[in-house]
Amino acid sequence: MSTAEAVSASRPAIRGEEFEYRPMNTGAIASLVFGLLSALIFFAGRDGFQNSLLLTPLPLIGIALGVRAMAAMRANPDQFTGGAMAKIGTGLSIFCLIFGLAYSGYVYATEVPAGYARTSFFDLQPDDIDLRGGHAIPPDIAALDGKKVFIKGYIRPDSTNNGYRQNISQFLLVRDSNNCCFGDLSTVKYFDQMLVQMKGNDRVDYSPGLLRMGGILRIFPQHAGDGAPGPAFVLEADYSK
Repeated sequence: MSTAEAVSASRPAIRGEEFEYRPMNTGAIASLVFGLLSALIFFAGRDGFQNSLLLTPLPLIGIALGVRAMAAMRANPDQFTGGAMAKIGTGLSIFCLIFGLAYSGYVYATEVPAGYARTSFFDLQPDDIDLRGGHAIPPDIAALDGKKVFIKGYIRPDSTNNGYRQNISQFLLVRDSNNCCFGDLSTVKYFDQMLVQMKGNDRVDYSPGLLRMGGILRIFPQHAGDGAPGPAFVLEADYSK
C-alpha cells in the first residue's frame, strides 16, 4: 500500500450533508426584536394606561411572528434554525403584554390621591353638543368648580414665575409637550392649559416629564375663548408628583 493510500484510509470520510448551512428563520429574529421592544409598555404605563394600550401591537406582533416561525421550523426542521430565538421572543412578548398592562392598570388605579376627582385635559374640551348648547365649559367639568381634582400634564417652560427652574410656585400646566402647547402661547387653546398656583410653602421643580397635580379647581367661564385676559382654569395645588 502506498503512503497516499494509507493516509486516505486513515482519514475519516467527510459527508457534505453534515456541514449543510441552515439559515436563521427571519420570523424568529423579528419575534425577538418585537419581544424586546414590548418592554416599552412598562415605561409607557408610568404615564398612563392609554399610552400602554397604544403599544400593545408590539407584543401581539411578536407573539404572531414567534408562533409562525416555530410552526415553520417544525414543518421543515432541516431548513431553518432559530427555534430558541423564536421561543424567547414569544415568551418576552407574552410576559410584557400581560404584566406590562397589569402594571399600567395598577398605576392608573392607585395614582389618584384619596379625596380627589380624576380629570384630564381631554375632559376640559367641550364637544359639539356642549358648544351647541352654549357651554364652553363642559357641564361635568363645571360641576367640579371649587372641588379637589387630580390632573396630569406638562410644565410649559416659559410660564414659571420669574423663569425659575426650582422652587416654582406658579406655572402653566399644559396638555402635552408638542407644538400645540409649547408653541406660541396665543395659539394654545383655553382647554389645553391650566394655571397652577402652589398653596402655602409647596413648590415644584421644573421637569420635562409628566407631572401629576392635585388641588382645588377654580373655573372662570368668562375666560373660555380666544384672546381671554386670563386662564379659564386655575388649580390651587396642594399635591404634586
